[in-house]
Amino acid sequence: MKITLVRHAEVIEEYQGKYNGHIDIPLSQNGKLQAKKLAFKLKDEKFDKIYCSDLIRARETLNAFKYTTKPIFSEKLREKSWGIHEGKSFDEIQKMGIKYENFEQWISDLDGESTQAYTKQVKQYFYTTILAQKSPNILIVTHSGFIKTLLSIVKNSHMKETFEVQLPYGSYIILDSSTMTFTQILI
Repeated sequence: MKITLVRHAEVIEEYQGKYNGHIDIPLSQNGKLQAKKLAFKLKDEKFDKIYCSDLIRARETLNAFKYTTKPIFSEKLREKSWGIHEGKSFDEIQKMGIKYENFEQWISDLDGESTQAYTKQVKQYFYTTILAQKSPNILIVTHSGFIKTLLSIVKNSHMKETFEVQLPYGSYIILDSSTMTFTQILI
C-alpha cells in the first residue's frame, strides 16, 4: 500500500510560522500556486482513497487536484489544538510567559490538547481507519503536525526527532506501508 501524505500549501502571510492548530486559515496566492504545482506533479497517480483535513487550508490544497474518488474530510486529520496559543509565533508565546527549556517541556506547557491524547488519536485513525481500507494508493492532505506525529509513531522514534524534519508547505512524504519506509519529496 502506498500512502502519499501531503502538507497543505502555504497559508496567508499573517499565519505563517505560527502554531495554527484548529484555526481555519485560507491559502495565500502563492499557496494556491503551490497547490496547482503539487497537483500537477501527482496528476498521474490514481488514488483509490482520498482523505483530507476538514480545515480550509487542506481543502483548498485538495481543490487543485483532479480526482474521481470522493474525498473523506475528517477533523481527525487536523493539527494538534494549541488552545490560547493558536495563531501565535514562538516569540509571541514566550512573551506570554512560557520559556523554552526543552522540546518535551515546551509542547507540554502549551495550552490545548495533550500531546499524548493527540498522538493516540493520530495512531488510532491511521491504523483503524486508513490502513484498514487496504486500498493500494491513498492520498492524505493534512498538516505538518499530523504528518510528523505519524512519522514518530510508525518509525517508533522520539517526537523531537521527527519534529526536526523540515516539511515545507506543499511538500509530501510517501509511505510504503508494507515496509513502513518513507520517501520525502520537496516541491
